[in-house]
Amino acid sequence: MAGGSEPLDTKHGQYLGAWGNLGSQKQKGIVTYALSANRQRPLAGAASAAVFNTYRRCKAQFLYVVPPFVFAWWIMAWATEKNEFYNSKAGRTQAPEASDEATQGGSVRG
Repeated sequence: MAGGSEPLDTKHGQYLGAWGNLGSQKQKGIVTYALSANRQRPLAGAASAAVFNTYRRCKAQFLYVVPPFVFAWWIMAWATEKNEFYNSKAGRTQAPEASDEATQGGSVRG
């Protein structure tokens, strides 16, 4: 039996080794290296990768986003043009039935 403060396996009475090496022999010929967390470069290449990923994702979504926006812009431009025409002098004289209803208080319900 071992003396002192060495950990013992109480069932078998064997030395277990230091914490983390319980029950195994000391390893020889194995070298490990570590790098401190503040020495690593966690954002290495992140800026250039972000540019290419953003381009790839935008390209993939282009046909889902752009056509509805173009269609909405076209509808809005048409409605604005029509509204400006109806509120102009030429528009009021061309559609007398619409202006009659507006001036005489015509109802939608009929």
